[in-house]
Amino acid sequence: MVNFKEDENLSILNHSCAHVMAQAVKHLYPQARFWVGPVVAEGFYYDMDLGEDVIRDEDLPIIEKEMKKIMKSGKKIIRREITKAEALEMFREDSYKLDLISGLEDGTITCYEQGDFTDLCRGPHVDNVKLCRNFKLIKHSGVYWKGDSNNQVLQRIYGVCFPTSEELENHLKLLEEAKERDHRKIGRDMHLFMTDDLVGRGLPMFLPKGYIIWQELENYIKEKERNLGYQHVMTPCVGTVNLYKTSGHWDHYKENMFPAMDVEGESFVLRPMNCPHHMMIYANRQHSYKDLPVRIGEIAHDFRFEASGTLKGIERGRHFCQNDAHLFVTPEQIKDEFSRVVDLIFDTYKDFNITDYRCVLSLRDPENKVKYHDDDAMWEKAENALREVMDSLGIPYTEEIGEAAFYGPKLDVNVKPAVGNEYTLSTCQLDFCLPEKFNLTYIDSNGEKQTPVVLHRAILGSLDRFMAYILEETCGNLPLWLAPEQVRVLPVKNDDPAINDYSSEVTETLKARNIRVKLDNRSEKLGYRMREGQIQKVPYLLVLGQNEKENNTVSFRLHGQKNTTELPLESFADKIAELIHTKSWESI
Repeated sequence: MVNFKEDENLSILNHSCAHVMAQAVKHLYPQARFWVGPVVAEGFYYDMDLGEDVIRDEDLPIIEKEMKKIMKSGKKIIRREITKAEALEMFREDSYKLDLISGLEDGTITCYEQGDFTDLCRGPHVDNVKLCRNFKLIKHSGVYWKGDSNNQVLQRIYGVCFPTSEELENHLKLLEEAKERDHRKIGRDMHLFMTDDLVGRGLPMFLPKGYIIWQELENYIKEKERNLGYQHVMTPCVGTVNLYKTSGHWDHYKENMFPAMDVEGESFVLRPMNCPHHMMIYANRQHSYKDLPVRIGEIAHDFRFEASGTLKGIERGRHFCQNDAHLFVTPEQIKDEFSRVVDLIFDTYKDFNITDYRCVLSLRDPENKVKYHDDDAMWEKAENALREVMDSLGIPYTEEIGEAAFYGPKLDVNVKPAVGNEYTLSTCQLDFCLPEKFNLTYIDSNGEKQTPVVLHRAILGSLDRFMAYILEETCGNLPLWLAPEQVRVLPVKNDDPAINDYSSEVTETLKARNIRVKLDNRSEKLGYRMREGQIQKVPYLLVLGQNEKENNTVSFRLHGQKNTTELPLESFADKIAELIHTKSWESI
């Protein structure tokens, strides 16, 4: 999908279209006052205060009609230069613009005018409103002014604009595909998870079928980790504020944490990450160099106070479960252990058919040191060590300044999903900082105390986000081993005792092989029951009638196909069990 912000010409066109939209809104809602209307990766938006009016879905076509009328007028878009004093006078009755102007330095300020509409803007813009004619308003939402929940709620309208109608049409098709792939829609259709404001925004609840997928992912990664010498632990979801002051998270990450809770004179906080707990587990006893590396793993419940506008189903929530681990190593072991982590990432990606990704070396921003642990020598040592390891492994990577954790640089593996923008799925972070903060040591071969180095790593990232990614990549057509319901048995005539008995026998035969199977012998018509199985994306639908009963066979239909295949019951059960055991993505 196109990134509107990265394409300069597309960005200028969309910025201009945002102004046309604001002009149309002003015509329809004369009381409207505007905040900002930037170009973002997905197109453009404008934030506006409409007083008592609230934008609804049915209002978007009306605004579009007014925009087309403005474009038909062919007005020039004219750049004006004014002084700050003139700007303050021009917008003297608009508190939002006065707030923007007050933050500008003295000097020349630019604004853009098109007919009866003028707004502050750095520009540039296209020459004529006619050039914005290939547009579409996509959605609307409510947002807090400046993202602060204590402020006024503004209306935000999103849109896109392209040079040609063909490009617009292609983009709208991709957006429709994105809706079908959206894990929130798939989750509803398949009955996987739910949210409710009474529980809290950003706090998803996994339903029985969704939790099956979650458990399969947990079992999958834990088995791989155990085979690599990881030891799994369980730690509490809260910690004292002092724990996070010791780690440095309280100073560098407090705004992303839930507020502290005072209990019996002590302050506690919901944990945003697990490293402080794992540091304490390592510190529980003295270690020898012969013990290292120590690999501590946990599927851990974490809580972060994400802004409400960023919440997105199970992809981004305020509660999530990290596939977390911390590796305590000697300096000499960094390369080998880092290499093993990278191998585990790529091995996992192979198992899930993940091929579209890139590696990013996330570094500290030396111009903004307040965000990071203050130790230049440590940062230089850690970043050079990570570069050396990546280069020695021959892994292509790009460097991004300002994306490091506050305690050290990291390798991020960013995936490019079927729809939407890339995001980080897996990470491995190199940390010389926290071991010192927690006074962690090991006894070296000379009997002297040394400080270990820690690798923070997450292979699946969070199980929640990984599940969202897989659901969207597969459109919910999960591989058999991961599907919450693997087989559904459908008797043709649910009022025929003999066929019902055979359907029950088939169901029990499959259950005995640890196959997740459901018997649907409701009084609904067969076509209705089959459509429901298709919507819920059950991989195998078994249709059983008199012929199957007499021959001890099953007739099955793969999800998304219309052809039916007949096999002996035992043969079908053997093949299904083997596909599940091998975690195959193939079908019978």
